[in-house]
Amino acid sequence: MSEHLPPTIDPVAAARWHAMVPEVSPWLHEEVAQRMQERLQWIVQAPQAWCDWDPLRGGVQGHGLVGQHFEQAASHITETSSPAGEALARVRFAKPWWSPARWSAAAPRFGVPPEGSVQMLWSNMALHMAADPQALITQWHRALAVDGYLMFSCLGPDTLRELHALYAELGWPAAGHAMTDMHDWGDMLVHAGFAEPVMDMERITLTFATPERLLQELRGLGRNLHPQRFPALRGRHWRQRLEEALAQRLADPRHEGQLALTFEVVYGHAFKPAPRVRVEGSSAVSLQDMRAMLHAGRTLPR
Repeated sequence: MSEHLPPTIDPVAAARWHAMVPEVSPWLHEEVAQRMQERLQWIVQAPQAWCDWDPLRGGVQGHGLVGQHFEQAASHITETSSPAGEALARVRFAKPWWSPARWSAAAPRFGVPPEGSVQMLWSNMALHMAADPQALITQWHRALAVDGYLMFSCLGPDTLRELHALYAELGWPAAGHAMTDMHDWGDMLVHAGFAEPVMDMERITLTFATPERLLQELRGLGRNLHPQRFPALRGRHWRQRLEEALAQRLADPRHEGQLALTFEVVYGHAFKPAPRVRVEGSSAVSLQDMRAMLHAGRTLPR
């Protein structure tokens, strides 16, 4: 695994994008959330508490689906986009006074969960836009209790391959940053302390009637975070040339001539094992890790 993954993300641009609060969750994110939620049927042990990490962009409807699946579990909502995003999340996910759920279930908690406090962490379509994904995965690991599990999705390397090919053909800078392969995600999970990562992927083709509709959808899904992207603003003539090229080269006869784009969606699952500490002349063990080892009935290795 490369220590420099992802290789082509401008961290300043990534932070600017992350701080933007979406008015609505993108359609593709909600669709992926629904598909990932269907995988919860494989989970035997329901969590006592679960955390949805950045749900405003990850999927408001998707959050509701997970909440319905784990009706008895307490929910923790972590919206890290900005203070405005956290305030909006409190409004979006607070149960109204007239809702029966307000009386039958605990109110959601907000903010970063305490260390080891949740048994499931859910992150939908966020990891591919992180400038430091290893640090983000480490945060997730810290929030999970021992034997808790992570479920996440993100975009993979084949995403927008038609658009990348078009930009290369026109001699333009890259259309977007390089996405990380699912096997590298698995390596990063193990590096962060997760065990038995299971990774798989699927390709979803979206079609659009016009170039304008295609570009509108892409603006909601992300930004070009490549450090060598166009360094300045483009004018109306460039936009016109782009739309003409999209109409000519992306029209797919298999989809009745509509413009087709490929999205590779990566799904990941891993669990947090009991900590292993090698005892030397002097060893430091966190209180949380010590409690976990004692709870599991394990002793420190000699």
